Amino acid sequence: MPLYSYRCTACNHGFETLVRVGESPACPSCGSGELSRQLSNVAPEGKSGAVIQGARRLAASNGHFSNYARSERPKG
Repeated sequence: MPLYSYRCTACNHGFETLVRVGESPACPSCGSGELSRQLSNVAPEGKSGAVIQGARRLAASNGHFSNYARSERPKG
């Protein structure tokens, strides 16, 4: 199921939701079906490497090395 961004034309509430094929979502705020699909934000180019490294540092600081290659794990 793809994730779509919507804006309700009745109450101006913005939200994201997973939508099945042939399904029409309703606004979670007011229940209206009068929605306009928005362009979704994408991850900024070049930022994913920094995010991954940060997550790996946090995991390592907690003693969790399963997301490291065997050659990168501490010996012992």
